[in-house]
Amino acid sequence: MTGETIEARTARNIGTRIPGLKIEILPETTHHPISLIGQRAAVCWNSDSDPTKDYERGIRCIQSKHGRAMEYVNIEIVVYDMSARAIRELYTHIGGAPTRLQASTRYIDYSSSDFYIPRSLIGNAKYMNAMKGVIETYNELLIDGYPKEDVANMLPLGMFSKTVLKCNLRMLENLMEQRLCSRAYEEMREFAVTLKKALIFYGDKFRDVDGINQWEEIANNLFLPKCEKLGYCTEVGSCGRESYKKVKWDHSQVVGE
Repeated sequence: MTGETIEARTARNIGTRIPGLKIEILPETTHHPISLIGQRAAVCWNSDSDPTKDYERGIRCIQSKHGRAMEYVNIEIVVYDMSARAIRELYTHIGGAPTRLQASTRYIDYSSSDFYIPRSLIGNAKYMNAMKGVIETYNELLIDGYPKEDVANMLPLGMFSKTVLKCNLRMLENLMEQRLCSRAYEEMREFAVTLKKALIFYGDKFRDVDGINQWEEIANNLFLPKCEKLGYCTEVGSCGRESYKKVKWDHSQVVGE
C-alpha cells in the first residue's frame, strides 16, 4: 500500500454506481422440489415411487401443510451486492437449521467498497458525503499501517457485502410471506422478489417429464405475502391492501388462575 495516495484509493467511483442485487442459484439446489417432497412422503405411507405419483403426492403434502416434508427441498444461493444490514435481517430466518457464510471484514480490503442507497436518500448530499467519508477514513488508516481486521470496525451497515446461504423450502416459504409484504424493508423486499424470479428461471432448466417447471408452481402458490394466502392482514400497521383482522387470542388458560 505504500506509495499510493489516499485520493488514488478513494477515487474508484465509490457511491456512484448502482450495482443492483444479484442472486446466483447454485446447482445443489433441488431440481424437482414437488416430486422430492412426494418421494420422501412415500416412505411414511410405504407407497410406490414414480414421477406421476411423487408429483401428485408432493402437491397434497403442500396443500395439507405437511411442512416437515418440505424441509427436504434444498436451496443454496450466493447473494451479491446486498447491504450488511439487510444480510443481518436475512439471518433472522433460522427455521430448519440453515447455514450461511459471509464475506469477511477481517481479510477482505474494503477500500473501494460501495454501499446501499435507499430510494428516499438518492441524491442526498449529507448521506453520500457521510458514507464516502467513512471509506476515506478507512483508507487512511490502512495506509497508515493499521490492520484490516481492526479498521473494519468502522465500516457502515449500509456497505455492500456478499453471502452464501443454504436453507430449505419450509423456511423459505416463511421468509417470502414476511418479506414480500409491503411493510417489509425495501431492500429485503427486493431480495425476496429477486430470489422468487431467480428460482423460476432456475426451474425452467429442469422441467419434469410432463414439462412442468416445479419451481414456478411453488413460486406462484407459496411465495406470496401472507395476506394473499389468508385473505386478510395480520399486521397492526396494515398497508390497506387487505383489511386488518385481529388474530383471536384465548386468555382463559393464563398460568396461576
